[in-house]
Parts: sequence; structure tokens; C-alpha cells
Amino acid sequence: MVIIIKRLLSRFLASKLLTVLLGHKKHFNKETFLNLVLQPIERFILAFICFTALDRLRFPEELNFSLYNATFEKIVHSLAVIIIIVLIIRLCIRMISFLAIILSDKASQNNDVSDNQLIVFFKDFFKVVLIIMGALLMLRFAFHQDITHVFTGLSIVGAAMALAAKESLENLIASFIIFFDKPFLTGNVVKVLGITGTVEKIGLRSTRIRTDQKTYITVPNKQMVDTVMDNITQRTQRRADLRMEISLSATATQLDDYTKGIQQILTSYPAIESHSAFLSETGRNAHIIDIVYFTTIDQSMDEFNKLKHTVNLAIIQLTEKMNIDLAASSTDVVVLQK
Repeated sequence: MVIIIKRLLSRFLASKLLTVLLGHKKHFNKETFLNLVLQPIERFILAFICFTALDRLRFPEELNFSLYNATFEKIVHSLAVIIIIVLIIRLCIRMISFLAIILSDKASQNNDVSDNQLIVFFKDFFKVVLIIMGALLMLRFAFHQDITHVFTGLSIVGAAMALAAKESLENLIASFIIFFDKPFLTGNVVKVLGITGTVEKIGLRSTRIRTDQKTYITVPNKQMVDTVMDNITQRTQRRADLRMEISLSATATQLDDYTKGIQQILTSYPAIESHSAFLSETGRNAHIIDIVYFTTIDQSMDEFNKLKHTVNLAIIQLTEKMNIDLAASSTDVVVLQK
């Protein structure tokens, strides 16, 4: 009878459970919820009714045997408890996945990526907590163990494991720091430990990065927190530098006009938001003119490189037009005979 009506009964219970969770909101797809919880509810109903019926039966003498001081009836009872606990934990995990979908749907309406990041993190975290709780419930109700002694033993074992797995514990703590301090988010381009790439996932122990060479690396969260990290996505401008070494034959007037001409070139490009060109130093070998300009962040890397190419050519043309010589890369050695 249960096998025949389990689908109808499970859909009824799932609908009531959905109403309790969401009220009468109609914007969420009901089929998504049913696909997640319908099968676990069916199996739970079937197992619960079957084991309840078996509990009311009197076992024949042929089945009344002992195995390692445990009767067949106790073995069936313990097995039933284990199966029911597993089904309950599985249903709870599906419920957590459903709640994560709801929260992700709400978070997608905002531009803050950190909300989705926290949802994924806490979904995995609570799944681990539920599995641990399920194991403790099995010890208590299936194997009739006093879990207070288990907790005492776990505390001692946990202290020993914490010392042995010190780095893993540090990475776990670092993951919480990352999620609450938010030095970077999923999708950000970062540079850490000399590696540049896009953050694809932040886990409980490590962060996965897709590098600019399209390789996939794993960096422990502790290093992501302790190491100096450059969040390239959070920059407000792109910077370009150019260093011109002018021959010592150039006069002060030429240097001043040349610097002003460079500033006019930089001003003529709308993508350049701020710039500077100045005579930074002079010495025995050359006059040094440093050129620095910042562009908008909206540019792609290809557009930025094209702009640098255009600016460099314009400065070279200005150098040729004003007949300014660049400092020689080699020096002449003159030997005088006395």
C-alpha cells in the first residue's frame, strides 16, 4: 500500500513543507523544490512505515539467533535506525541546497558578489555539520553508546588532531577571515605569490585560481591572507610609465619645450585621465624625463596596449621634429698617446 501511495503522499508533504518555508510566494519554481526533496521524502516514508510494521511483528524462533551477543531483532532495529537517520540527514541536506538556491536567487538581484560567495561557503559548512550530527545520532540510537563519553574522547582526539593538522586549522580560520573581511571575491583578478589569475572558488581550505596562462592552481587560504596580495580588479586606473633619456647636448630651452610638447600629447587623448611629464634628473650620461599617465579602468588590456603604442609613437615623432637626440647606448673610448 505504501509503495502505491508513496508518490502522492510525498508530493502532498513536500507541498506543505514548501508552504511552511515560503508561505504563499509564487515567484519560485515549485518543480525545483520537488526535484530536490521528493525522492528523499518517498524513501523516508517507505522505510519508516516498513520498519514500524516490522517492529509490531513477532519474529519466529528460526530467526531468533544471536550474532556477537546481538539478537537478530536488535540487528534489524539498529539497521532500521541507521537507515532512517541517513534518510533524514539526506533530506536535511537537500533542504539546505534548496535554501541556498532561494538565497542565491535573491542575491542575484544585487550586484554584490560576496553574497553568493557566502552562500556557497555556508552551504558546504552546514552539510559537514549535518553529517557529523548524523554520525553521532547513529552512535547514540543505533549502537546505544553514551555520546557524552564520545564527546570527551573527541575533545582529546580533536586536540591531538588539531596539533597534527595545524596548517589545515589555520586554513579553515583563514577562510572565515576571507569571507568576512572580503579582501577579494569570486571572479576577481588577483596577483599573489607572483601568480596572476582569476579567483574561481573559495573553499574551506584553499582558493582555486585560474591563471593568465589558463592553468588551474590551488593556494592555501592562509597564504592568501598572510601574503601581500594585489587585487587587480579593485584598481581605479591603469598606469603607464615611459622613461626618456635625452642627450646632454640638449639645451634647457629644448628640454622645457620638449616636456611641454609631451604634456600636450597626453592631454589630447580622452582616455588619459591624469598625467605628468618632468625632468626628473640629469647627470654625466643623460637628461632623464619621466612620463607617467593613468587611463580609465573601462579599457580592456588590448585597448590599453594600443593607447601606449600610439602615445609612444607620438612622442618619438615629437623627438624627431624637435631634433632632440637620445642618449647613446654606448660610449666612445679615446686613447691618447703621450
